[in-house]
Amino acid sequence: MSDKHIHENNQSNSNGENNEHNHGNLPVYLYMAGLLAFVISVFIGEKQLFVSNFLFAVTVFVSGYHVIMEGFGDTAKESIRLKKFEPNIHFLMILAALGAMIIGSFEEAALLILIFAGAHFLEDYAEGKSKREITNLLKMNPTEARKILADETIQVVDVSELKVGDKVQVLNGGQVPTDGKILSGSTSIDESSINGESIPKEKNTGDDVFGSTINGQGTFVMEVSKDSKDTVFAKILQLVDQSQSNLSKTATKIKLFEPKYVRLILLLFPLVILSGRFLFNWSWDTTFYRSIVFLISASPCALAASAVPATLSAISNLAKNGVLFKGGSFLANLSELKAIAFDKTGTLTQGKPVVTNQFFIDDVNESDILDVIVSMEKESNHPLAEAIVQHYQDQKKLTIDVNNEIGKGLVAFYNGSKYQIAKPSEFTEVPLVIEQKIEDLAKQGNTIVLIAKNNEVVGLLALMDIPNDNAKESINYFINQNVHTTMITGDTELTGNAIGKDLGIDEVVANVLPEDKANIIKKQKTKYGLTAMVGDGVNDAPALVNADVGVAMGEGTDVAIDVADVVLMKNNISKLTYAHKVSKYMNKVIWQNIVFSMFIVVMLITLNFIGEMNIGISVLAHEGSTVLVILNGLRLLAKRN
Repeated sequence: MSDKHIHENNQSNSNGENNEHNHGNLPVYLYMAGLLAFVISVFIGEKQLFVSNFLFAVTVFVSGYHVIMEGFGDTAKESIRLKKFEPNIHFLMILAALGAMIIGSFEEAALLILIFAGAHFLEDYAEGKSKREITNLLKMNPTEARKILADETIQVVDVSELKVGDKVQVLNGGQVPTDGKILSGSTSIDESSINGESIPKEKNTGDDVFGSTINGQGTFVMEVSKDSKDTVFAKILQLVDQSQSNLSKTATKIKLFEPKYVRLILLLFPLVILSGRFLFNWSWDTTFYRSIVFLISASPCALAASAVPATLSAISNLAKNGVLFKGGSFLANLSELKAIAFDKTGTLTQGKPVVTNQFFIDDVNESDILDVIVSMEKESNHPLAEAIVQHYQDQKKLTIDVNNEIGKGLVAFYNGSKYQIAKPSEFTEVPLVIEQKIEDLAKQGNTIVLIAKNNEVVGLLALMDIPNDNAKESINYFINQNVHTTMITGDTELTGNAIGKDLGIDEVVANVLPEDKANIIKKQKTKYGLTAMVGDGVNDAPALVNADVGVAMGEGTDVAIDVADVVLMKNNISKLTYAHKVSKYMNKVIWQNIVFSMFIVVMLITLNFIGEMNIGISVLAHEGSTVLVILNGLRLLAKRN
């Protein structure tokens, strides 16, 4: 994501620092060993000063193993890569600890390392070390196809062997092996893996079909139009893989400040030595002492703790409320959103159709005909049929033989009358009053089902995937926060615009394929700035990866959850608004901590130069400021919606 983000946390920060470092559990074991040495040394005290100092030194080098590796090791790597000296905050911490030991403050050196190393471990824990591979997505990729040979026999072949122009048979309930065009037959196809829409699409001769989609009740013959590597679904795989292999961590504000801070302190250190001897006329002993005190005073203990406790507290708070963040940087970014895009189905809407309206002509007994309709629909597994049966579950259940004619709907005979349930295009003559109803309801985004008795249309049912109860409130919140809102859907413009109007959303983009979603996100990032994407399906994966903050609904596909930065476990979009509030509050707390910690540093340095500072006071001020910073960050645990 913006910046991009690798979801195995094999990511680089603003300094190119790899947070993974592949040290395994060794640093943890060494840290605990060093902590034990520190505790023993504290109990020994000054009774055996040599042993005590030795154990403190052991703490520095053992507990600080990963700090040393990342300080000296990463500084060397980045300096070579960038062809300039590029130290990090770990480097400065090690120098501060070494300086403290040089002047005999072994305990202070050990304490500095323990605090910093502990904070580093907590940050690693907060962001997580690994994520699952996209195995579920790969499993959805078709592997076999029923190829029709020249002699009309059928041979099962690997999908990779198919060539453009080949003829393929797709059986009832089978997976479409690749992109192509129907040559013969009719069916309905579940295209949710491509467009995320819950309602299957009717397909007839000449219509396009897409690989990985699921065939309904009909059998058809198709002509291959694309190589398997060029299908829409393959593009989804490619986009996700490409995005993950080119990701870099979006740094938090404090990470961006780190290299500048380190370079400034390292630049000032020799100047302090020179100014002490030649400007203030200190003795060399005093100069060396004051210089080391400066290095200790400038060491960023409180600064290092400015973000981690606050971030962990915010992440913990949100986790209790069903919002999981896969890294503190994503939470920090959330407060700076300039645009947010939502998938429609399953995100802003319930993800399944419901009956919204009904209409019958005057001379029809509604109750009797509804008994017949429900009894017919219960024989079908189509989502629209299931919605109708669910809505009218109190109607009588009749025993009726139903014929499901692909592309024409359901047909049945009962008590000497013929009944038909089908889409409007199947009827040539429709009463004017019903035509008007169709037009009005379609403008509202409804899918219309007509009911005919003895070949005469007598009524209709309107169904729609309606918005979630909290979707409108969430949209209003982001609009009030001056965040541009967009709904991206594979559905028709008519349906999309109707739902978008109902929600009050700023922009609606309809008839969108997966690769288009990713491109839309890229354009919004360019136009508005930091952009989030909220989705739940496989089709949303490329857009989630390309967004600065990818948000997945917890009841969505595993793939969407895997590639997203944020997961709404309770499938409640209003939780995202709460997360945004927490993010803004967290960033406020972090900046309070940064300002306070830097104030302490400046104060200590100033007192040191006027001769009013010693190591003991410096240590006390540092540890006190660190505790206050941590406590300030922990306030986020008590944050309420």
